[in-house]
Amino acid sequence: MNEIIIVKPEKCIGCNACIRCCPAPEANITLKISEDKCITRVDPERCIGCGECIRACKHDARDYIDDTEDAMNAIHREEKLIVMVTPEIKSAYPTKWKGILDWFRSKGCSVYDTSFGADICTWAHLRAIENGQLSNFITQPCSAIVKYIELYQPKLLTSLSPIHSPVSCSVIYAKEYQRRDNPIAVLSACIAKKAEFAETGLVDFSITFRRLMEYFDRNDIRIASNPIEDYTYRFDDIQGELGSIYCRPGGMRDNLLEHSPDLSICVSDGVQKVYRELDMFTRMPEQKQPKIFDVLSCEYGCNNGPASNSDQSCFEMLRSMRDIEVEARARRKTTGGVFRNSEDKLFRRFDEELKVSDFLRSYKPTKPSIVPSNAQLEPIFASLDMTTDKERCIDCSACGYQSCREMATAIFRGLNTPDNCIYHTKNAMSATNVGTDVNYQQLSTELKSAVVEIQNDVAAISQSANSTQGRVGMVGELLRNIITFCNNNPVMNESSVKQLTSILETTTSALGAFNQNILDTQNATQKISEIIQKLNGMVSATSTETTEENASETT
Repeated sequence: MNEIIIVKPEKCIGCNACIRCCPAPEANITLKISEDKCITRVDPERCIGCGECIRACKHDARDYIDDTEDAMNAIHREEKLIVMVTPEIKSAYPTKWKGILDWFRSKGCSVYDTSFGADICTWAHLRAIENGQLSNFITQPCSAIVKYIELYQPKLLTSLSPIHSPVSCSVIYAKEYQRRDNPIAVLSACIAKKAEFAETGLVDFSITFRRLMEYFDRNDIRIASNPIEDYTYRFDDIQGELGSIYCRPGGMRDNLLEHSPDLSICVSDGVQKVYRELDMFTRMPEQKQPKIFDVLSCEYGCNNGPASNSDQSCFEMLRSMRDIEVEARARRKTTGGVFRNSEDKLFRRFDEELKVSDFLRSYKPTKPSIVPSNAQLEPIFASLDMTTDKERCIDCSACGYQSCREMATAIFRGLNTPDNCIYHTKNAMSATNVGTDVNYQQLSTELKSAVVEIQNDVAAISQSANSTQGRVGMVGELLRNIITFCNNNPVMNESSVKQLTSILETTTSALGAFNQNILDTQNATQKISEIIQKLNGMVSATSTETTEENASETT
C-alpha cells in the first residue's frame, strides 16, 4: 500500500467536493460516522495520486505524503544523493531555482537535469516508431495517467507507451551508463511520481517543491535570488535540450514533431478533460485513433502540478516555457544548416551509445471492479427512494457523482451511503414530518375540544368557597393561551408540541393551588394529565422510530 493522499477527519465536512473533481471512480469512500456527519476517506489502492482533491478541498481536510523529510535526513547523514530536478522548477521559481540547486550542491549532492532524460525519451520513441515497434500509442510521462490506465482502463495498457518517463530515463542513464549507485532523489511538482517510483523501484526519494519550501521555512534557510531569469545552469551532468519543455502541455508532441513533422499527434491536459478523452479513446476503432495521444493530468502541464507551490500565473508559466525553449534551441547543436535537413548531434550520440531496450518498462494491470447490473442496482435505488426512471435520472450531483446511477454503483461497491444522497435525505425527512404532523394535527383538534370542557370545570371551581378570583383568572388565561397556541400552530411538529406540553404542565401546577377534593378540579387535572401523557408518548414514539430507521440504514 503506497499512500499518497491523506485525509484529516476532523476537518472533513462531507461536502463531496473531492468526489466531484476526482477522475478515479473508486478512490473515495464516504462513511457516516455520526447522526449528522459523513466524511470521505481515500483508498490508496484505488487512488491515482493526481492531487485534484487537494486543490478542490476548501477545508484543508486533504494533504499528501512525499519523502522530503527522509531525503533531508539522508543528506544530514552525509549520504551523497543524486538530486534529479524536473524542468518545471524554472517556471515555478524563475529567480530562485538556481539558488535551490546550489543549496543541494552545498550539502554534497550531485544535481542532474531530467530534461536530458526527456531528450532520451524523445529519441527512444522516434527509434521505436521508425522500427515499427510502436504505433497508435498514449504517452506516459504523467504518473497519474499511467496509474489511471492500470486501475481503470487496463485495456489501454497495450496502447500505453512502453518507454519510461523522462525522469526514469534519466535514472536509468545514470545507473546503467554512468554506473552511479548513489541514492537518487527526484525534485518535482508532482505527487503521483511517488507511485511511479514505488512501482519501478528506480528512485529512493520523491521530493516536492511545496514540502521543500516548507522545510526551508521551518529551518530558517534563506535561498539566494537571482533577479535575472537565466535558464542555463552548470549541472553535474549534461543539461537537457528541448526535453526541457516536456512539462508544458504538448511538450512531448513538440519534441517529436521537431524530428518527425508528419506524425499525427493529439494533445489533452487537465483532470476535467483528459480522463474523459482517455475513456473515449478506449471506445474508438484503431483506424480512427490518433497516431500519438500526448496526455498530462494537470491543466497547464507539470508546471501547474499539485505540489508546485508557485505563485506564477498560467500566462507567466507559459512565457517562461517559451523563454526556456528559445534558450534550449540556442544551445542545440546540429550538423548542416536548417535543422530538419540536418542531423541532431545529441541523437547521433544516443544512437552510438544507448539501446532502446534499456529504457522499456512493464505495467501492472488491475482487474476492474464488477459493473452492477440493473437487477443488482434495483434494491440500491429502492433504498434511495428512487422507484421511477425519472427519479433515477435526477442527476443533481450533490453526492459528488455525475449521475444517480454512478452514486448507486458506488453504494453497491461499499463506497458510499444512502445518507449522502440529498434526494433520499429530503424524502426521509419529509416522510417523518408528514406522518408526525398528521398525528399532532389530530391531537391539536382533540386538545381544543378538551380545553372547552376544562374551561367549564374551571368556571364551576370559581363558585367554590376555597378558590379565589385571582387564581381562577390565571388558570383561565393559561387555557386561553392553549387555544391560541393550537390556532397558531394548525400543524405541529415535535418542537411545537414540547412547547405546548410546557404550557399544559404550568396549567396543571396552577390547578394544584385549588382544593383537590373538589370534583371539578380533579376532572380538569385528570384531563390535562391525559393530554400531556399522550403528547409525551407521541414524541417518544417518533424519536424511537427515527432511531430504528437510522440503525436499519446503517446495518
